[in-house]
Amino acid sequence: MVKPKIAPSMLSSDFANLASEAERMIRCGADWLHMDIMDGHFVPNLTIGAPVIESLRKHTKAYLDCHLMVTNPLDYVEPLGKAGASGFTFHVEVSKDNWRELVQKIKSNGMKPGVSLRPGTPIEEVYPLLEDENPVEMVLVMTVEPGFGGQKFMPEMMDKVRALRKKYPSLDIEVDGGLGPSTIDLAAAAGANCIVAGSSVFGAPDPAHVISLMRTSVENAQTIS
Repeated sequence: MVKPKIAPSMLSSDFANLASEAERMIRCGADWLHMDIMDGHFVPNLTIGAPVIESLRKHTKAYLDCHLMVTNPLDYVEPLGKAGASGFTFHVEVSKDNWRELVQKIKSNGMKPGVSLRPGTPIEEVYPLLEDENPVEMVLVMTVEPGFGGQKFMPEMMDKVRALRKKYPSLDIEVDGGLGPSTIDLAAAAGANCIVAGSSVFGAPDPAHVISLMRTSVENAQTIS
């Protein structure tokens, strides 16, 4: 049984008050804090980098789940390791030639390696990274096009989640994009256990209730399956 992990997306937080927002989310029951690192190349948006992670790390012991939407993930491994990142998830689309080196470097810098894929990328592309002798430890299935918050959940991505869960029963499977009270049950039933949620948590009158609801949905789906 894989543990539910609810990861509010800090991209939806008030960046001027990142430390207090992080503390608020942990108080509300978050397991991880999801950090979207975008380079303005792989995706058009530009967000945060290692200096912000380093600053935030001084204020929280939380698991910082970093999703690298960047063209050259290798360049970010050492700086993020030093900054105190906990997880380092890179995109399969930009690492076809060097993923082995990338996974090795992520682990040697003390982080948990994960791989992510865009909606248009077939799930089969991540299988070699899971079956290697030095595998990634998480797969992030994007349920929207990466790069912007507040997009609509793509239910057709659940086929990827189902295929992964059937093949790898003990894998951490993360979903990101459009997750909230109205879509969590679909993701949980498909087999996702790590749930990234931005506007649905930060925009809620009671974020703790939304986090709790999503955790319960994952737990319920696991008891049924």
